[in-house]
Amino acid sequence: MNRKEKATALFESGYNCSQAVVLAFSDLTGIEENALAKIASSFGGGMGRLREVCGAVTGAFMVLGLLYGYSEAETGAKKAEHYMRIQHFAERFSQITGSIVCRELLGIDKKKESPTPEKRTAEYYKKRPCRDLVGLSAEILEEMIENE
Repeated sequence: MNRKEKATALFESGYNCSQAVVLAFSDLTGIEENALAKIASSFGGGMGRLREVCGAVTGAFMVLGLLYGYSEAETGAKKAEHYMRIQHFAERFSQITGSIVCRELLGIDKKKESPTPEKRTAEYYKKRPCRDLVGLSAEILEEMIENE
């Protein structure tokens, strides 16, 4: 199973979009899966269903930070290099989808919705592109890591 398939399967099992992406790369992070799932749990639904930046994108950003980020106070080259990597991911994702914003990807007009997520039914998967966005995010991320 490749990482795209793993991320998609994790999403289908009930993890949110951000968790699914992060957990698909957990073996590379050196961080226990339960901790990763908790960290990523706030970012589903465009950050707690606020419909801001797509959770599949923020999940990829977290993985990139864990693999290539910096941990000391930084104002120079390391920060710029890392931000360039983040912007590259966002650009590739946007080129394919048209946006990195959850509500735009879902075609929702309002920013904030109920905090209660929808049930994952066959109808849910038909109307929401989230499963495919999770897979796309994992695919782009895997390519970036392989080319690093």
